[in-house]
Amino acid sequence: MDAALGLPVLVGLIAVALLFDFLNGLHDAANSIATIVSTRVLRPQYAVFWAAFFNFIAFMVFGLHVAQTIGTGIIDPAIVDAQVIFAALVGAIVWNLVTWALGIPSSSSHALIGGLFGAGVAKAGLSAAVWSGLSKTVIAIVLSPLVGFILAMVLVAIVSWASVRSTPFAVDRAFRILQFASASLYSLGHGGNDAQKTMGIIAVLLYSQGHLGSDFSVPFWVVLSCQAAMAMGTLMGGWRIVRTMGLRITKLTPMQGFCAETGGAATLFMATYLGVPVSTTHTITGAIVGVGAARRLSAVRWNVASSIVYAWVITMPASAIVAALTWWAVKLFVK
Repeated sequence: MDAALGLPVLVGLIAVALLFDFLNGLHDAANSIATIVSTRVLRPQYAVFWAAFFNFIAFMVFGLHVAQTIGTGIIDPAIVDAQVIFAALVGAIVWNLVTWALGIPSSSSHALIGGLFGAGVAKAGLSAAVWSGLSKTVIAIVLSPLVGFILAMVLVAIVSWASVRSTPFAVDRAFRILQFASASLYSLGHGGNDAQKTMGIIAVLLYSQGHLGSDFSVPFWVVLSCQAAMAMGTLMGGWRIVRTMGLRITKLTPMQGFCAETGGAATLFMATYLGVPVSTTHTITGAIVGVGAARRLSAVRWNVASSIVYAWVITMPASAIVAALTWWAVKLFVK
């Protein structure tokens, strides 16, 4: 274990981690509210408060399996020190800011995982990686949007069959009400999966400094501070990405918005229960594409969807490179 950090440095690193969580909420606000805003069920200013509330209370519903995976399942906790955590967070934050400025719904989750991997490898080589945890995460990159896509399509088919005898007005009115429930579930899943990633980062930092004793755990104050930081970020909104997610991929009705959010929420609930740090961005994008494709393939703007996929592919390598360069820069500066 590296030399113990002074209290100001430790507090500073925790503050940077919470800044990432805030930016995660800012960047990924679109995941929680894009569909309910695009269907005009809620105005944006009300939607962000709705999402922020359910982001915050998520810790009451889910365990901390994802935090455990991030803390011990991406890189070996034994090589974690201040430089590794700082470099990982810089890699994730830089990529988040770039994609947020461009309105690209990339994955904050995979930016953080890429940052951890890049910083860990820069310090200790490929032996730093915990390949079982990384492989689970990489598989989830493919599976989470696919599961969201399939569940959303199935839901559209079921709902369309069940409401075939109803008038369009009655269907629209019913699903405007139901979308409050589906948006709540999705925001709950988003808060449960995404906030835990930063919890894992802070907890492994505290563990590496001997503040958690011999067993890895996540203190309750870490849980509360991470949930609060993400909720505050969500309140700040992310309107560039909302437009991409809710308006540019396909046009959504309240019924389709309900199916997309419910399919996405079910995927996030399963992943969080299994401790898999999936991308909420990937999940809801797959679900939105699924409801559009269920109507007809031409209803999806595939050029927009493909540009999002390109961003997914380069997120982990890009954040890993930034994190590795940051680790080397810090090492040179400290010397």
